[in-house]
Amino acid sequence: MHIHTKVDDEIIKKTIKDFIGKIQQIPPKKSAVKRQLRTREIYYLDILEIKDQDVLFQVGCQAGTYIRTLCVNLGKAMNTKAHMQELVRTKVAHFTQDEWISLHDLKDAFEDYKEGNETNLRKIIYPFERAVESIQKIYVLDSAVDSICHGAFLSTPGISKLDSDIEINDFVAIMTLKNELIGLGVAKMNSQNLLRQEQGIAVTNTRIYMEPNTYPKFKKNI
Repeated sequence: MHIHTKVDDEIIKKTIKDFIGKIQQIPPKKSAVKRQLRTREIYYLDILEIKDQDVLFQVGCQAGTYIRTLCVNLGKAMNTKAHMQELVRTKVAHFTQDEWISLHDLKDAFEDYKEGNETNLRKIIYPFERAVESIQKIYVLDSAVDSICHGAFLSTPGISKLDSDIEINDFVAIMTLKNELIGLGVAKMNSQNLLRQEQGIAVTNTRIYMEPNTYPKFKKNI
């Protein structure tokens, strides 16, 4: 962040500390969302270095927080103006900057793949399941997989096991017993009831990623 006028370091530190927690923002004019006041949360905001009118800081924030707007608002709170000089995204969910891959590296790996060497491409492209590592999970019986892939909601009899701290309306991943991602959805019960209830819809608003017929169809006994 570049501050347009000289501000005492102690004022900068105090102002930044005041922005930790719930804040309100209006997205900038050049943004992909409607420009209306909305609440976002700042989990931490740590100053790494202050040099003249430039402030290097690290922020952990809720998805949808605009750092450009944060810098502008910090400037206003210090009775001056400020703008974002540079932004580096260091982490998204459990993915960190240590796992960055450039498009150039991806292109080189793909060229190797076309020549029969898939080693580098396998290092770059993770299994789809890696994207849901930080999401609560419900594991289903093999007999329930194909029905879910064809659009059926997951009901409690199809559940084999699950994470212990799922709450109502939590975003959950539906998994096979082989730890394969079937889809994502919203839990309609907490963990205790999901295991206790003999009937009832467990997950709705599902988005399915596994292809139908990946698992065999199971016929019900009559």
